[in-house]
Amino acid sequence: CSSQQTCEVQATVSSRVQANITSMLAPQANRTMALGKWEEYWQENMIGFHQPVVHKMLESNIDKVFAGRTGVRFFFPLCGKAVDMKWLADQGHSVVGVEISEMAVKQFFEENNMTYSEEPVPAIPGAKVFKSSEKNISLYQCDLYNFSSSIGGQFGAIWDRGSLVAINPKDREKYAALIISLMAKDCRYLLDTLLYNPELYPGPPFFVPDEQVQSLFGKSCDIELLQSVDVMEDMWRGWGLDFMTENVHLITPKSV
Repeated sequence: CSSQQTCEVQATVSSRVQANITSMLAPQANRTMALGKWEEYWQENMIGFHQPVVHKMLESNIDKVFAGRTGVRFFFPLCGKAVDMKWLADQGHSVVGVEISEMAVKQFFEENNMTYSEEPVPAIPGAKVFKSSEKNISLYQCDLYNFSSSIGGQFGAIWDRGSLVAINPKDREKYAALIISLMAKDCRYLLDTLLYNPELYPGPPFFVPDEQVQSLFGKSCDIELLQSVDVMEDMWRGWGLDFMTENVHLITPKSV
């Protein structure tokens, strides 16, 4: 701040922004999903969130993520069995994912006809890492918050689809801190969020407004909205929603 008065004005604006975000998030603020519930969804094949093809938002923005780089290390939080992982590995990039469901991880390798090894992760009791024999893909089966850069290193790219929108809303600050800690200096983080009226549907997927993306990542990162698309369809109408917008943000560490 250039003066005490400027500091006070900035603090007032900041508190108003936070109050506005809190108000927007209020309908879903106390929603929680136990990890076991996600494992149940996989066991019961209730995985409507899984997409059998490469995500259009990733495909259409991938050049901005690559930024001319080859052999990029990609991180997939809450990866499920996303076919996007194989698509990137086939192009010569390496992939590290984290997923709570062992079934999802095994299905990824089996459905893509990949042989894989399975070994414990000494730093995370009870966790396993599954590694492809042919491709540079390593998937950690564990609680995301037990993963860290000391285990997986840092990454040149992150594809976050169905992750920030799936975690419990009260955990978003913790989640953002983890993601930022996993970002290498040249990291390009592609974040997919959903906008809808949270008073009409409890989630997940949860409502994540652009203002909160800015609040979570804006201090240490630059944020660019790459795409905003109307994705309203019968499924969302069936859930009682009147609009659904999908936003994709490119988040990059601020240069020091």
